[in-house]
Amino acid sequence: MEDCIFCKIRDGIIPSPKVYEDDDFFIISDIHPKAKRHYLAIPNNHYALIIEQSKNDVEVLGKILNKIPNLASQLGIEDGYRLIINQGKNGRQEVKHLHVHILGGEKLPE
Repeated sequence: MEDCIFCKIRDGIIPSPKVYEDDDFFIISDIHPKAKRHYLAIPNNHYALIIEQSKNDVEVLGKILNKIPNLASQLGIEDGYRLIINQGKNGRQEVKHLHVHILGGEKLPE
């Protein structure tokens, strides 16, 4: 999608250091952190909502969820973390490209 900020980061049009990257997804630091450590795991394929996933997208989301624990030490969240996927307007999804928030590095509020 041509006006998607995450697609522009993926394509190198907007610079943003990638903490992790492979053929399916990448992880960047959130520019408006809500915790000491706040990252975004972003699938390369553009789709906004979970319901829009293809079979391959489902596999990539599973890969993301499987990879995060293996990156915990590198991300500074080895003592625990919270994963959040906001969906739609009422879910407070600001960027219409599915992404997983990874928050940690401190004791998070309830």
